Amino acid sequence: MDVDSMRLLATAITIGVGVFAPAIAVGMIGASALGGIARNPEATSKIQTNMILAIAFAEALGIYALVIALILKFT
Repeated sequence: MDVDSMRLLATAITIGVGVFAPAIAVGMIGASALGGIARNPEATSKIQTNMILAIAFAEALGIYALVIALILKFT
């Protein structure tokens, strides 16, 4: 295998693995928030605010993986 093939393989593995964990995290955050809202509807605004913040942090990890994958591909 040449260097370009290895670079593309590293890029594919990085983005594949780097997006898997945030996707699972977002699903778990959403499920937990819906469960909390179902148990205590009066706390919907607090739960929703915290859920959106947690999802933003989880998605940031996916964006970091994308940036690393792009660096691997173009350098």
